[in-house]
Amino acid sequence: MDLKSAVEERVNFDRFDLKAPSWKKVVRAIDYARFAPSVGGIFAARFIVVQDEKTIGRLADAAQQSFIAKAKCCVVVVSDDDGLVRSYGEKGDLYGRRHVGAVVENFLLGLEEQKLVTSWIWYFADEVVRDILRIPGSVKVEGIFPIGVKPRSGSVKARRVETLDKILYFGEYGNKKMVGMVKHSRDAV
Repeated sequence: MDLKSAVEERVNFDRFDLKAPSWKKVVRAIDYARFAPSVGGIFAARFIVVQDEKTIGRLADAAQQSFIAKAKCCVVVVSDDDGLVRSYGEKGDLYGRRHVGAVVENFLLGLEEQKLVTSWIWYFADEVVRDILRIPGSVKVEGIFPIGVKPRSGSVKARRVETLDKILYFGEYGNKKMVGMVKHSRDAV
């Protein structure tokens, strides 16, 4: 799969095939995350692979999203910014957030390549997830990813894709025109 296809075809799913995803494919997708940029070579993100149905059910309750319980595998991404904070002071936390964003994007594209589907769950009871997975207090829970095999037919969460002209500026914030160009669009690139 080429990068353009992976980026454009990746969407959030809230329904999965009943077949469990191959744990090898999940690990391959996590392996892609290792290549995300990090400041000072400090890799702060960690992955917890959960396959126990009861534990997945408890994570679904913590997120108040019942579809999670139907997944046969969940990955919980956490980050430990201690090394970043030691090296970069108060900026370490900000660098950790940026690092996790890059790590998760690589992970999501890896899942797409492996033909697995997920949805990044942002909302959950943080302390409940910590308790379920015995995550130390200094480690941040970044997201829950119920992973499954793409269903033959099923519900896909709506995906809003911004148009290029709404997110692209030239030279300074708010400047939508480049010298010599009247309008820019994805086709122009």
